[in-house]
Parts: sequence; C-alpha cells; structure tokens
Amino acid sequence: MNFADLDWQILDRLRDTFLSGRFKGTPYWRSVRDLDQYDQTLGERIGWKWDSVLDELKSIGWCPPETVTRVVDWACGSGIAGRRVLNAFPGIRRLHLIDHSGLAVDYARDRARTAFPGVEVSEGLPGDFSDALLVISHVLNELDPAPREELLRIARASAAILWVESGTHETARALQSVRDQLVPYRRVIAPCTHSKTCPLLQPGMERHWCHHFGNPPAEAFTDGNWARFADRAGIDLRSLPYAFLVMDPAGDGGGGADATPWVRILGRAQVSKPSARVLVCGEDGAGEQALTRRDEPELYRAFKKGDGPRRIAAPTSSR
Repeated sequence: MNFADLDWQILDRLRDTFLSGRFKGTPYWRSVRDLDQYDQTLGERIGWKWDSVLDELKSIGWCPPETVTRVVDWACGSGIAGRRVLNAFPGIRRLHLIDHSGLAVDYARDRARTAFPGVEVSEGLPGDFSDALLVISHVLNELDPAPREELLRIARASAAILWVESGTHETARALQSVRDQLVPYRRVIAPCTHSKTCPLLQPGMERHWCHHFGNPPAEAFTDGNWARFADRAGIDLRSLPYAFLVMDPAGDGGGGADATPWVRILGRAQVSKPSARVLVCGEDGAGEQALTRRDEPELYRAFKKGDGPRRIAAPTSSR
C-alpha cells in the first residue's frame, strides 16, 4: 500500500457506507478502483483478522476435512478472505466465488489467479456444497432474515465453515445465535471449547459478547504508509477486534479432539497490581476468573504484557 496513491474520496465513501449500514440491497462497489482501494487498506485490515483466526487453527492442529476440495468464498467482495484461506491451506486447489456484484467477482477472480496460478477459479452459486470449505466474512449486519436463512442452509450443507465478523457487541452476539442454530449439524472447533449451547446467550449474560483481538503485523507499526493511513482514516491499528466461528462435521481430529478441559478467554484481561481478571467461557458456563500474580505468575505476566493465551485450563472447581 502506497499512501500517496490512495483515493480518499473513494475510501471515505466506502467507510461511511460500512459504518452507517446504508448498503442493504445495493452493491457499494462502483468501479474496479473502488475494490482496489478497499483491498489495499480496509480489506487488508480484515485480512489481519483472518490471519489471527488461521494462526489459531494452526496452533490447535486443525485442517479442513478430507472431503473438502474447494474454498467457497460467499459474498467475496475483493476476495481477501478467500485468498487468506487458500494461502493457509495450500492443498486446496479450487476456489469458488459468490457475490451479488459482478465487479467484485471479476476483481476477486483476477487477484486469485495472479496470487495462485495453479488454483482453478469458478463463480456463481453452485448446486452442491458438500465438498466446500465455506468462507464467510463480515456479512451479518448486511443480511435481512430471508438471505440469512439461505446462508444458514448453505452452511448446513457445507463440509466445514470459517466465519469471521466484526467484534461489535451486536454482531458478535448475532454470530453466537448463528452458532447455536448450526450446532445440531456441526461440531464447533473454535472459538468455543465445546459444542453445547452458548453460555453467553443465557439470561443475565446479555452485556457480554464473544469477541477477541488479533495481532496486527509488524508492518502496521513500522511502515510509514500504514501510520499515515491510520491517522487520516482515524483508525487505531493496534485494536483489531473480531468474532469468529469454525465448524466441521462431528468426528475425530481438529480442535475438538483435545480432551483437556479448556475455557476460552473473551475480550481483554483487566490487569491490576494483584491480579488479571478475565472473562472465561466453557461448557460449564461463563464468568469472571481472577489470575493472581501470586498463584499464576506466568499467566499474570503474559496478560500484563498483552499477549496472554486464547484459552486456559478450566478451573479445578468446574472439572
């Protein structure tokens, strides 16, 4: 990304559209230049969220089921999500692009063919999703009830699901609801440590939401172009909140094969001198847990530095 080449008339319009929600039913891409400007900047920042999710999947040893032969990028936009997934799983040599904007499909197709010349790229709504790794990125706040139900139908028919959304309270809780609708058909790999009903959807938990923070790459802080972009756009590149959901068919393998009773860390730890207080979520429910400097010195130090783990062993009392 070269700051001098950015078109702020386009970027301001796109960002205002995304923040205001004035896009339902109307493609917001007016030209290939719109897509290119987005892909270099706002889209790349979404790519960093995908990197965080894919790094976590790698850390728990998950890979797509053997039945997966293609990535299906639903509502692909510039194709940033599909390209990140292809890069993470190089054994998949087919990409299928779906979007209501023909401009977006053309742009995503051209970018994918350049980045992955050995990958077969196709487009349009396929009739069969049974071999699909379904990739969904930042769409929930754009969907009316009917298209959301259609997307859930496709998700139930797909071999596996990778879904990333913004980390806002409203959108994250909407994704939690989607999760529970899909649980009868799929096993949850992440972020949950179980496939039971979401504890955060229980009465009394309304103020909480399942969100996480990614780690932007070093270039976000060392590249002057990114610094100038962040200043002009009014974006804090250090904050990368997101919500996500990864599911596959029930069976052996993936993150669900680990018998260790884990709980998930949600949001950020609240660190004080004596302890780090974290919101944890597991199959026995969700609630605050205090990790004291005296009893858990390594965990305390990690959270104080801002690089605490995504999950920890469940408290003894809940095992």
